[in-house]
Amino acid sequence: MNIEQARFNMIEQQIRPWEVLDQDVLNLLSVVKREHFVPEAYTALAFADLEVPLPNGQHMMAPRVEARVLQELAVKKHESVLEIGAGSGYMAALLAHRAQKVLSVEIDPELAEFARANFVRNGVLNAEVALGDGARGWAANAPYDVICVSGGLPVVPQELLEQLKVGGRLAAFVGGAPVMEAQIITRIDEKQFRIAGVFETYVEPLQNAVHPPRFKF
Repeated sequence: MNIEQARFNMIEQQIRPWEVLDQDVLNLLSVVKREHFVPEAYTALAFADLEVPLPNGQHMMAPRVEARVLQELAVKKHESVLEIGAGSGYMAALLAHRAQKVLSVEIDPELAEFARANFVRNGVLNAEVALGDGARGWAANAPYDVICVSGGLPVVPQELLEQLKVGGRLAAFVGGAPVMEAQIITRIDEKQFRIAGVFETYVEPLQNAVHPPRFKF
C-alpha cells in the first residue's frame, strides 16, 4: 500500500469534493497521520470513505465528516476546545494543531487509554483525555471557545450551550436515524445562539445523550 498516494486520494477524491476548500485544513490532513490513529488491524482502511471500527462497538467518523467539521469550526491558536467523545484521539489531534489546548472527554476506559497512547505516540502535547460522561458537557473546565461533539445528539442540551463563551462555536450532529443535521451553533450573547445547518449525515449517537421530553396525554 502506497500510504502517501492513499492520503492524497483521500484528500482529493473524498474531502475536497465535500466543500472542504480551506487549504490549512487540507494541509493538516497530511501533517496529522490518520493511519497512526486507527487500530492496527484496520491500517489498510485508514483512508477509506467509511467509519473505521474502534473497540467496544465504536467508530471513527468518516474522513470527509471530520475535515468538514474542522473547517466549519475555524479554530484559532488562542482558543480552548472541548471535544466530547475522544474515540481514537484523531479528531482531538487535528483540533489541537489549530487550538491552544483540547480537552477530550471519553466515557469508555479502553478508548480513553487508546486516545492517550495515540497522543503520546504522535507528539500531541496540548490535548488531554478525561475519563467521564460528557453528554452534558464538562462544566469543571468551562467556558470553552469551541465545543466539538463527536457523536449524535437527539437534542443539544442547554447545559452544553451554557458552557460556550460568547463568540464560541459548537459543532454537533443533531437528530436521529436515518439522517442527522451537522450544525454549527454560535453564541451571540448571554442569551442568544445562532444555528447554521451545514450538511446532513448520520453518526452513532453519543452514549447517554439527552433526549427531548416526551409528550404525555
